[in-house]
Amino acid sequence: MINGFAINIDSFQVLMKMWIVLLLLSVFSETVICYSHGKVEVACGDMTPQHGHDPSTKNPPFNIIADKSQLSPGDEIKVTLSMASSEGKHYFKGFLIEARNAGNLSEKVGSFKLISPGISQLLTCDSKEGSAVSHTDKSQKTEVQVIWVAPSNSPSSVQFLVTVAQGYKEYWVKSPGPVVSQNGVAPPPQTTFGGSIGAQTTTSSILSRSFTSEGCGSKKSCLRDPDGCDPQNDIACHFLSFRALGSSVMFELSGPAEGYVSFAISQDKWMGKDDVYLCFRDADRVEIKAAYVSGRTHPEYSSQNILKDTAWRLSDGVIQCSFRRDIILPPENLNRFSLDQMYYLFMAHGRAEDGRAHRHDRQPLISTYQTAITGPPEDLTGSRSPLLMKYHGAFMLIAWTSTVSAGVIMARYFKPDWPERNILGQKVWFQLHQMLMVLTVLLTLVGFVLPFMYRGGWSKRAGIHPYLGCVVVALAVIQPVIALFRPAPDASRRYIFNWMHFGTGTAAQVVAVVTIFLGIHQQALFLPAPWSTGVLAAIVVWFVLADLVLEESCFKNIVLAIYLCGNLGFLTALLWTISAV
Repeated sequence: MINGFAINIDSFQVLMKMWIVLLLLSVFSETVICYSHGKVEVACGDMTPQHGHDPSTKNPPFNIIADKSQLSPGDEIKVTLSMASSEGKHYFKGFLIEARNAGNLSEKVGSFKLISPGISQLLTCDSKEGSAVSHTDKSQKTEVQVIWVAPSNSPSSVQFLVTVAQGYKEYWVKSPGPVVSQNGVAPPPQTTFGGSIGAQTTTSSILSRSFTSEGCGSKKSCLRDPDGCDPQNDIACHFLSFRALGSSVMFELSGPAEGYVSFAISQDKWMGKDDVYLCFRDADRVEIKAAYVSGRTHPEYSSQNILKDTAWRLSDGVIQCSFRRDIILPPENLNRFSLDQMYYLFMAHGRAEDGRAHRHDRQPLISTYQTAITGPPEDLTGSRSPLLMKYHGAFMLIAWTSTVSAGVIMARYFKPDWPERNILGQKVWFQLHQMLMVLTVLLTLVGFVLPFMYRGGWSKRAGIHPYLGCVVVALAVIQPVIALFRPAPDASRRYIFNWMHFGTGTAAQVVAVVTIFLGIHQQALFLPAPWSTGVLAAIVVWFVLADLVLEESCFKNIVLAIYLCGNLGFLTALLWTISAV
């Protein structure tokens, strides 16, 4: 009983434990994000999907027809795309329909209107609004109809072209449709488009043996994770090597992965505007592809055949591939970097489906500094954790596993033991408590800003961690505001402040610890488990033990010294781990 105010401590503790359990359970929630939207303006020109696979050479299983064979300016013509073959799949998922000048097939003509806006949408190609039609999602379709409107300056003949995709690997490009002509004009002969429009095929050989780290730093440059590993003896080794061979560079890439291994050359340490090379596992073989990423998006695969002497190997879940690429490429190879410059190197791996790369399983390994691809051989080092995220983790760990716990102990157990000791007119325990708590708030605020600086905004893939982080920051700011309005120690309502201060501080500390447990295994930090989890748990247990001992101990100064030494040791171990990842 405190001034007539009583609380059931056991019930309070039970409620706190239930709250923590609910927070932990929410960690396992998942978010599904769909990327299929049919906005394929990038394919308007050659009508080739950015799938990184060769178009099908089978006979197209679909028909495209028009309800008129002759046109006049302003006419509206219904165009129907439908399945025709009774064999194989009875549906298509994606499509792209265009109308072009039959005498000059690079010129798009007229505009379209929608009949079924639920499954089709208009595109703006070559700055001409409505000059093409595509799908809106990847649902299965058997037919789609659109209206084409002939322009006032219509050419004498117009041909409809269509690209149809039944799946990510199975599609037909620029299949010719009907030709409609103005009255009195004989239609020109239709142009037949082969199944390999805009695609290049490379024949790869099979590697006879595994890559090796022999010669790293002397004959070739290498980037490895773990540092110093050898892919010949360690199946967990992620390995990239390269060396100049005359006017080209030979690359070797290896690593354990379910779907793909990849590397990129970049002008900075941020993902986006990078020249990427991927080795996909496709059943019992490997496909090697060049691509470009414009941002945090799926790679856009190159339709140009720029890779030479490609070879691959699959063994014990490890994907290995090698290829040679010219140092300088012709100008038509857009988004390909010249290899005679300095670049950062990224190395990543992940899952793939139908030859499409999913988000990498871990944060990419990024070289510590830029390196000259054609320069002297180097044994490179890298990190999977960006420097800003390392500081974020370090600041939050120091704040919520060290300074805040020391501040709590100081106020809870040394207030009665150091009643007369003063510094600048304030009692010692209060000065120390205030200093430690202010430091906690400052570290929290700085640490909170760093991930936003790194991500450039909110992270959609970090689960509940950032939401709990916002709760911690809010409580950390509220706590000193409450303290500013505290009543005098002998005020009749002081007990209200005491419980509010205790409740807010305890809630902040509990949520912060849960948030840190979730944070140490985020991709951007990803401390080694279960070691890091064990050390963090030891810090929490160490604080609880110190709290219990101080309740009954007569040697509080000694217990405090032992606690601070132990806490410093555990914290140093975690900070060293952060610096090493």
